[in-house]
Amino acid sequence: MIRRDLDGCPIAGALQVIGDKWTMLIIRDLAHGPRRTMELHSNLEPISSRTLVGRLRDLVADNILERIDYGGNPPHIEYELTPRGRLLIPLLDALRDVGQLLDCNECEDRKKRRGAYCETCPKSGWVPVTAVAEPVSRPIRPRRQRDDSIVLL
Repeated sequence: MIRRDLDGCPIAGALQVIGDKWTMLIIRDLAHGPRRTMELHSNLEPISSRTLVGRLRDLVADNILERIDYGGNPPHIEYELTPRGRLLIPLLDALRDVGQLLDCNECEDRKKRRGAYCETCPKSGWVPVTAVAEPVSRPIRPRRQRDDSIVLL
């Protein structure tokens, strides 16, 4: 995991991990199980594929998600929440409650726009998580350096 150097406060560090616009929506979509990149992309319109892939890489580096490569042609890659990432699920329930209290959106708004409730909506049968599991320590994969070179064939 990348240590956050903002001001040393755990809240500031957590916000640097999950404060991005798309992060909690990715967590929301992975709360029910693994998804392929294109499944996430189609659920998260209007996110660009470049932004999605960048967030997925960051979340893997922070040990929030696990990237599973099944190989094959075309590549079959899925993402799923790690035990550490599952610690964020109660935050989804809290964010939904706050969003409804602030009258931001209603679950019905999503159903009108997308044709269905999101999988973590209580109206779709979601049961809020009340107990938080203990984090499991795992070896942290080193973050790969970004290669911006262009190869012309």
